[in-house]
Amino acid sequence: MSEKEMQALPEAANFIEQIINEDIAAGKLRPEQVQTRFPPEPNGYLHIGHAKSMFVNFGTALKYGGKCNLFFDDTNPSKEKTEFVDAIRADIHWLGYEWARECYASDFFDTIYEYAVRLIKEGKAFVCDLSAEEIKNTRGTLTEPGTESPYRGRSPEENLRLFEEMRAGKYKDGEKCLRAKIDMASPNVNMRDPVIYRILHATHHRTGDKWCIYPMYDFAHPICDFLQGVTHSLCTLEFEDHRPLYDWVGITLGFDPKPRQIEFARLNITNTVMSKRYLKKLVEDGKVRGWDDPRMPTLSGLRNRGIPAAAVRDFCSRIGVAKAQSECEYSYFEACVREYLNAHAARAMAVLDPVKVTLTDYEGEELLDFDVNPTDESAGRRTVKFGKHLYIDGADFSLDPPPKYFRLKPDGYVRLKNAYIIHCDEVVRDAEGKVEEVRCSYVPESHSGHDTSGIKVKGVIQWVNADCCADAEVRRYESLLRDADYPGQDFSERMNPNSEKIFSAKAEPALAEAAEGEAFQLLRTGYFKKCTEGGKLVLSEIVSLKDNFNKPRS
Repeated sequence: MSEKEMQALPEAANFIEQIINEDIAAGKLRPEQVQTRFPPEPNGYLHIGHAKSMFVNFGTALKYGGKCNLFFDDTNPSKEKTEFVDAIRADIHWLGYEWARECYASDFFDTIYEYAVRLIKEGKAFVCDLSAEEIKNTRGTLTEPGTESPYRGRSPEENLRLFEEMRAGKYKDGEKCLRAKIDMASPNVNMRDPVIYRILHATHHRTGDKWCIYPMYDFAHPICDFLQGVTHSLCTLEFEDHRPLYDWVGITLGFDPKPRQIEFARLNITNTVMSKRYLKKLVEDGKVRGWDDPRMPTLSGLRNRGIPAAAVRDFCSRIGVAKAQSECEYSYFEACVREYLNAHAARAMAVLDPVKVTLTDYEGEELLDFDVNPTDESAGRRTVKFGKHLYIDGADFSLDPPPKYFRLKPDGYVRLKNAYIIHCDEVVRDAEGKVEEVRCSYVPESHSGHDTSGIKVKGVIQWVNADCCADAEVRRYESLLRDADYPGQDFSERMNPNSEKIFSAKAEPALAEAAEGEAFQLLRTGYFKKCTEGGKLVLSEIVSLKDNFNKPRS
């Protein structure tokens, strides 16, 4: 490769790109020939951990002008569904990625089978009658070699006959399997005659009942990569110990060029369920309303919650790609979301615990100006109707305030956002002592922006006009898990029973008129997504204004 071409290579941002640049420099491929694949198994919905894998696979190919396939690893029909395939496609599109080609392991079942037959004929694979438990018990330990199967010496002719009978459905699940003949004394346990085909009488979501034997992932993986033209197979770190088997399959079958497997650390986030098995259990046990429940870390859950796709991509970019395992604080993810919404979300007002306020000396009504988004001058201004009857939030009024309480209190002053300073003159309570109404007077000279009253107040609170506000259901969320993980602890022991709290709120009428799914910053409250359910306005929390992660809220 010429020096000029070397200088034109993209600058490596991580160790994967360094490896790719070295391969390009060595003349193994050109930049535009870089091909990766995103390989989900369609056995559940994708979660936020898969967003990092997407970022690595799609992003790497895009950087070099190459291609990334969407590859469905559908080698386990007992757990896979078309529903999950459709959900995965939707998640990838939501994050803004496009695949060059959509393919499935099942597309290659015939070819994989022929490769297995070839290994049998070459004496490199044999049919074994040991059960899964027996195979496990004879595999050995990290310090002791395994014991060879008593069926290892079967002739190629006998193995071929038995393998064909396996395919014909003559045997029950687990009665026989096909194993690669490698080395039972290998220091890598994965190389000790691994199972490469098993019997499984299950209807496949694409091939139906054509097959009753299915290749193991470790055997199908390198073959499918080669058949797709993958140059760099980017996997998470748990596959590092499987790489010798990946290479053995490719070398033994003569793949040229053989794809190169590179492992990177998966995304782990504190206090977050990052296992499809446990997520599935939450759904099946009714702990959540479905895979797309806003509390779920699934991509469909994040989308339903109102998390912007751009914020997810930004988060993946910031955490980077590393070889060593680490754990990211969930609050850092929230910070990325909060930063994006602060720059893009319009502002509005709502009160979660409405307290009626009457301005006894105010008459008429007026339109007050508000910034649509104070961080973006181009967003412009909006108007909000102000009048005699208002609601403020219950958290902004106290009959018995603590020291340094700067919100509304008896005989106290407070400023209404972008409006006037008001004074609490009288509190009307019912027979049980509950506040029914707070009667106030306003200071006409204190209009926000040109205050000449001389009254100094430290508190500024949000409000809504009681005569034209909208009823709203406000949903606020906390983590599904209430504390840190401890050894031996089950997820069921960590469930947070208060992960969703619902409030009957009052909101600006503009929120009811806004587009479905639009995000807003509710002043002094948080970021929320507007939606309508059964004709009812629902404001679903996206993220708090501050880092409240794992801190209980009243």
